[in-house]
Amino acid sequence: MANLKLKISGMTCDHCMRTVERALRGVSGAYAVLVELPDVAEIEYTDGSAASEEFIKAVEATGYGAALDQ
Repeated sequence: MANLKLKISGMTCDHCMRTVERALRGVSGAYAVLVELPDVAEIEYTDGSAASEEFIKAVEATGYGAALDQ
């Protein structure tokens, strides 16, 4: 398993949070997803199944911003 932490921009409510969570769960290989206000997403995924760019693109497709949280 691999872990990834993203900083999400634009989330303001529970609906936003659920939308981002649903998008991240839709990425192939996503195993566990935790999204918290105001701007955190933590993803556990099958190592080698997805790249961080895929998770970022999934979030951006919903209208929110995403970047690696370092």
